[in-house]
Amino acid sequence: MMMKLSLKRAGLASLVSATVLAGSLTTGCANMSDTDRRIGTGAGIGAVTGALISGGRPGGTAAGAIIGAGAGWLYDREKKRHYYYDRHGRRVYR
Repeated sequence: MMMKLSLKRAGLASLVSATVLAGSLTTGCANMSDTDRRIGTGAGIGAVTGALISGGRPGGTAAGAIIGAGAGWLYDREKKRHYYYDRHGRRVYR
């Protein structure tokens, strides 16, 4: 009986989390810079991966999010090495 109740709670929490995540992905990133979007995406992917690897433990999820955010920042730095802005504010690729 207790197992069924905890599974129902876990299912409801997952549904609420997925709904909030979907809403934030569609509207929350509208005014973000490229750097912010890349770091946020890295943190999200890292958190999901950390949760899958650790079996849903909060420490593993947090560690995955931190590592993913760092990877997103590094990816952003690498992308920015390949372009610059000219005197008119236009992005020019090297």
